[in-house]
Amino acid sequence: MWKWIIAVTLLAGCMADEEPEEMSAPMNEAQDAAQNPTGQLRVMKKEETGQYLADSAGMTLYFSIEDKEGVSTCTNHCLEEWPPFYLGSSKVPEGFSSSDFGEITREDTGKKQSTYKGYPLYYFSRDQVAGQTNGYSADDKWYTVNNAIDRMAQAN
Repeated sequence: MWKWIIAVTLLAGCMADEEPEEMSAPMNEAQDAAQNPTGQLRVMKKEETGQYLADSAGMTLYFSIEDKEGVSTCTNHCLEEWPPFYLGSSKVPEGFSSSDFGEITREDTGKKQSTYKGYPLYYFSRDQVAGQTNGYSADDKWYTVNNAIDRMAQAN
C-alpha cells in the first residue's frame, strides 16, 4: 500500500501546475479558411505593407519570390508554416481582375492552390487574427499580395 502512495505522490509532483506556453502559433483560422474559403476577398492596408490582399476573414495572403509562375517551391515543412490558399467560391475584390486569379494542382499533395498572376498564394501560420502581416518580408522571400507581385509578373 505504501508503494502505491509513493507512486501517486511522485506522479503528482511531475504534473505541471500551469498551462504550458505555446511554442509556435497554432494554425487555426488560416487553416480553416484555407480549406473552406467563402465570401469576397478583401483589400486591406497597413503602413508597413501598403495595400494587400486578404481572404474574406481578413487573413493576409502571401506569395514567395522563390516560386515561379504556376509552380510552388514550398513543400514538406514549409507547408506547415505557409499553408496554401485556395480561392474556392470566394469573389475577387473590386479593383482586381478575375482573369488574374487561377489555380494549380500541387504535385506533392494533389490539392488545388490559387494563384495571382501565376504565383501561388499562401497564408502564414503565425498570423492569428485578421490584419496581421507577420509573414511580410520573412527570410526576404515572402511578401503580401500587392504591387510587388505585379512588378515580378511584368519582369517575367
